[in-house]
Amino acid sequence: MELTTWNLPVLALRGLTVFPHMTLTFDVERPISIAALERAMEADQDIFLVTQREIGMNAPEEKDLYTIGTVSHITQILRLGQSSVRVMVEGRQRAHLRRLWQTEPFLQANVEAIPEEPSSEAMRKSPRTEALLRQTYALFGEYAEQASGVPEEVVATVMDSRDPGFLADYIAQNIALRYTDKQEILEEFSPFARLRKLNGFLVRENNVLGFEHEMESKVRDQLVRTQRDQILRTQIRVLQNELGETDDGDEDEIESYRQEILALELPEETEQHLLKEVNKLAKQPFGSAEGAVIRNYLDVCLEMPWNTTTKERVSVDAARRVLEKDHFGLEKVKERILETIAVRQMNPDVKGQILCLVGPPGVGKTSIAISVAKALNRKLARLSLGGVRDEADIRGHRKTYIGSMPGRIIEAISRSGSMNPLLLLDEIDKLGNDYRGDPASALLEVLDSEQNSTFRDHFLEIPVDLSKIMFITTANTTDTIPRPLLDRMEVIQLSSYTDEEKLQIAKRHLFPKQLAEHGLKKSAVRISDDVYRAVIRDYTRESGVRLLERRLAAICRKADMRLLEGTVKRITVTEEELPKFLDCQPYPPDLHTDREEIGVVNGLAWTEAGGEILEVEVNVMDGSGKLELTGNLGDVMKESAQAALSCLRSRAAVLGIPADFYKTKDIHVHFPEGAVPKDGPSAGIAVTTAMLSALTDRKIKAGIAMTGEVTLRGRVLPIGGLKEKTMAALRSGITTVLIPKDNVRDLEEIDQTVRAALRFVPVETVDQVFAAALCPERDPIREEVADHVAAFAPAGRESGRDAAVRQ
Repeated sequence: MELTTWNLPVLALRGLTVFPHMTLTFDVERPISIAALERAMEADQDIFLVTQREIGMNAPEEKDLYTIGTVSHITQILRLGQSSVRVMVEGRQRAHLRRLWQTEPFLQANVEAIPEEPSSEAMRKSPRTEALLRQTYALFGEYAEQASGVPEEVVATVMDSRDPGFLADYIAQNIALRYTDKQEILEEFSPFARLRKLNGFLVRENNVLGFEHEMESKVRDQLVRTQRDQILRTQIRVLQNELGETDDGDEDEIESYRQEILALELPEETEQHLLKEVNKLAKQPFGSAEGAVIRNYLDVCLEMPWNTTTKERVSVDAARRVLEKDHFGLEKVKERILETIAVRQMNPDVKGQILCLVGPPGVGKTSIAISVAKALNRKLARLSLGGVRDEADIRGHRKTYIGSMPGRIIEAISRSGSMNPLLLLDEIDKLGNDYRGDPASALLEVLDSEQNSTFRDHFLEIPVDLSKIMFITTANTTDTIPRPLLDRMEVIQLSSYTDEEKLQIAKRHLFPKQLAEHGLKKSAVRISDDVYRAVIRDYTRESGVRLLERRLAAICRKADMRLLEGTVKRITVTEEELPKFLDCQPYPPDLHTDREEIGVVNGLAWTEAGGEILEVEVNVMDGSGKLELTGNLGDVMKESAQAALSCLRSRAAVLGIPADFYKTKDIHVHFPEGAVPKDGPSAGIAVTTAMLSALTDRKIKAGIAMTGEVTLRGRVLPIGGLKEKTMAALRSGITTVLIPKDNVRDLEEIDQTVRAALRFVPVETVDQVFAAALCPERDPIREEVADHVAAFAPAGRESGRDAAVRQ
């Protein structure tokens, strides 16, 4: 038998199923679905309706659709708005989805008709069919009695129908079955099997409805009993009041709340508000939900340390001792914190200050805040704000909500047990925001010493004085902190540690800590300074010391194993044995720091984790003047490369470059580690130098790195992050660093070890950069003459080549 196939628009249904010979009305909102309807109406053709496997899929593909659907005719379309229509369709025939060959702008597929399996007259009149129909009538009648909202015309149509196939489709279309169950009935082609499957679903639905009615009856009876008990208890309370016999337990609780509130001697507004809540509680009937809410509210308010403060130890000398004991280095940060403490020592009534410690990960921002709390004898409460997206996390929820609670600020004060704690707001730069509000905006009042004396939490609804609290926030960068919030804080920058500082931190703090954690005595494992330096140089690449601590922990673990094996009693780690303790060397020395190359320049980059060497590679090839930029670059860096090319074009004659190189040469600029995003203008002079080196075949001097922004006129502009960049240069074996002349003043901020080890060359123009970075130009004729003179030079005299070169 030849099968009929069509190419039809497809409408993917979500949670709906259309059966043949049935009429269904539904709303359509997705653009691809509306486009399919419009296409079917314009071409005066049917549409293929098929159900999605997953309701939440917005852009379904062939694998997301069932294979059996219904070819239907659109009888009516009503536009409800700009992006919604209501459509009435009439199912005509089951069909099989052969191939979905179009998904945009609407779904279109090749479908194959499925002929209906006819039932003979003899089969319709057989006893088996009669029994099946009677079972269906009985089950549907039971369903219609239990389920509300089944129209009478549907019941009448079911009772009048004798066709098993039509009856199964009609009932499935008009009762509340899951769409997956309806799809199973649609995919059953045999009328009798289809009706048997429907009866199974009807049995299940009748059982479910029976359980629902039973539970509803139990809940109704429970509510009646609860209301009756509440009415009786209220009557009893009224009679007791008339007779002067009150419930001692409730009265004792109410009086206890009143006495606690009065004993706190709170401001009048707060006291009256809390007493008003107590009076509300006294009027609540026994066991009421509102009474439980009020009790919870009063308990939270009374747990606040309203009149409790810790005696602050304001001593610069004591604070200096604590900071020096807990931290090595960070001299300027310590000095700034000691200045803050000195101000409090001179003026004890100064309002709480808000400090923001900004620096790379692992440099000790959180531990510094903990040391400050210890030095000032303040209670410490830490709040991690990373990933917080809900404003209610800061300000709390209204107490009328189920499960409401105060915000993190109030919760931290309660946890600290003091009204003048030090609150550490960690990772403030990683706050998020969504439809639930902006927590950064909620912090504006908290971190403003002029406003936070009357901070109101949504749960408490009474003013709380935050002016006595000292806030310290931490962040990796200020770029993601909103400007109004950043304006309320005093930023203290924590820079990367130098290798010498890391060495001292490892010796004094990290290694003794790891020895204790791994159960080792101080004499069991010995590490020399050279080994520390090798670990820092070859096995870590960070601004802080977290990875260094993990490397030292790995050494201690290996030491535990060797000591337990009994082969040695004491371990001395040497630089040659480091690979046995720490496996392979993850950070080998940089390749381009000790040899001269053409078109390869060492730039310097700043990241949140510190400074890094950023290589720039340039290749020049015959072509049509294309400039290719690769390496996952941002817009600013791409524009910087364009500016470098324009600068070279404008100075082509002076630099000895062919005037038409931009027409005859293709230039490819690549920044290795292409998966790492890069942006910023500070690689400008590095790109310009690499381009010139590649165009003139002149090598770049070994051991040199550079940073600076370049302009079209060849000026070198200042950049930021010089301290981190110079540390990266020293770590990578660089000996000479070219910096913008305007950045010379920043050299005062650089560690003395770095300043002594590196030679800094200030530059104002690219000409100075080229003179300092490029090797002298080769002269083939001169070299040939020198070789010729050297061949005839008498023995014992200065060679002709040396003389020629020296001249």
